[in-house]
Amino acid sequence: MESVSSLPLTIPVLTISRCDRWQACQRLQELDIPCDCRADGHLHVEVHHPLVLLQLRSVIQQITASRTELITWLERCWHTPNASDIDP
Repeated sequence: MESVSSLPLTIPVLTISRCDRWQACQRLQELDIPCDCRADGHLHVEVHHPLVLLQLRSVIQQITASRTELITWLERCWHTPNASDIDP
Protein backbone atom coordinates (compact mmCIF):
# COMPACT_ATOMS: atom_id res chain seq x y z
CA MET A 1 0.00 0.00 0.00
CA GLU A 2 1.35 3.44 -0.95
CA SER A 3 1.70 6.13 1.67
CA VAL A 4 -0.39 9.24 1.18
CA SER A 5 2.71 11.37 0.58
CA SER A 6 3.73 9.27 -2.45
CA LEU A 7 0.38 9.63 -4.20
CA PRO A 8 0.30 12.23 -6.98
CA LEU A 9 -1.77 15.34 -6.52
CA THR A 10 -3.70 16.79 -9.42
CA ILE A 11 -3.74 20.55 -9.21
CA PRO A 12 -6.18 22.57 -11.32
CA VAL A 13 -4.58 25.76 -12.62
CA LEU A 14 -7.24 28.42 -13.08
CA THR A 15 -5.40 31.64 -12.24
CA ILE A 16 -4.19 32.27 -15.80
CA SER A 17 -6.07 32.95 -19.01
CA ARG A 18 -7.36 30.06 -21.08
CA CYS A 19 -4.88 30.77 -23.90
CA ASP A 20 -1.97 30.89 -21.45
CA ARG A 21 -3.07 27.53 -19.98
CA TRP A 22 -2.47 25.84 -23.34
CA GLN A 23 0.99 27.41 -23.53
CA ALA A 24 1.74 26.34 -19.93
CA CYS A 25 0.59 22.80 -20.68
CA GLN A 26 2.91 22.56 -23.68
CA ARG A 27 5.89 23.81 -21.64
CA LEU A 28 5.14 21.45 -18.74
CA GLN A 29 4.95 18.53 -21.16
CA GLU A 30 8.36 19.56 -22.53
CA LEU A 31 9.60 19.28 -18.94
CA ASP A 32 8.06 15.76 -18.72
CA ILE A 33 5.51 16.89 -16.14
CA PRO A 34 2.22 15.01 -16.54
CA CYS A 35 -0.56 17.47 -17.34
CA ASP A 36 -3.44 18.03 -19.66
CA CYS A 37 -5.46 20.96 -20.86
CA ARG A 38 -9.02 19.79 -21.27
CA ALA A 39 -11.55 20.89 -23.85
CA ASP A 40 -13.18 23.17 -21.27
CA GLY A 41 -9.82 24.97 -20.91
CA HIS A 42 -8.93 23.66 -17.46
CA LEU A 43 -5.27 22.78 -16.97
CA HIS A 44 -4.57 19.89 -14.60
CA VAL A 45 -1.03 19.15 -13.44
CA GLU A 46 0.06 15.96 -11.65
CA VAL A 47 2.48 16.66 -8.82
CA HIS A 48 4.65 13.72 -7.79
CA HIS A 49 7.45 15.72 -6.18
CA PRO A 50 7.90 19.17 -4.59
CA LEU A 51 10.25 20.13 -7.43
CA VAL A 52 7.28 19.91 -9.81
CA LEU A 53 5.55 22.67 -7.81
CA LEU A 54 8.59 24.90 -8.27
CA GLN A 55 8.68 24.17 -11.99
CA LEU A 56 4.95 24.84 -12.26
CA ARG A 57 5.38 28.16 -10.48
CA SER A 58 8.26 29.09 -12.78
CA VAL A 59 6.29 28.25 -15.93
CA ILE A 60 3.28 30.27 -14.73
CA GLN A 61 5.53 33.19 -13.76
CA GLN A 62 7.25 33.23 -17.16
CA ILE A 63 3.89 33.32 -18.93
CA THR A 64 2.06 35.83 -16.73
CA ALA A 65 4.71 38.24 -15.42
CA SER A 66 5.35 41.51 -17.16
CA ARG A 67 8.69 42.18 -18.81
CA THR A 68 9.59 44.56 -15.97
CA GLU A 69 8.82 41.92 -13.33
CA LEU A 70 10.93 39.34 -15.15
CA ILE A 71 13.86 41.76 -15.47
CA THR A 72 13.66 42.61 -11.76
CA TRP A 73 13.57 38.91 -10.86
CA LEU A 74 16.57 38.17 -13.10
CA GLU A 75 18.58 41.06 -11.64
CA ARG A 76 17.86 39.77 -8.11
CA CYS A 77 19.13 36.34 -9.16
CA TRP A 78 22.35 37.85 -10.51
CA HIS A 79 22.96 39.65 -7.21
CA THR A 80 22.18 36.70 -4.96
CA PRO A 81 25.43 35.10 -3.74
CA ASN A 82 25.94 31.40 -4.38
CA ALA A 83 26.34 29.15 -1.33
CA SER A 84 29.89 28.36 -2.53
CA ASP A 85 30.73 32.12 -2.54
CA ILE A 86 29.94 32.54 1.17
CA ASP A 87 32.82 32.02 3.61
CA PRO A 88 32.04 29.50 6.37
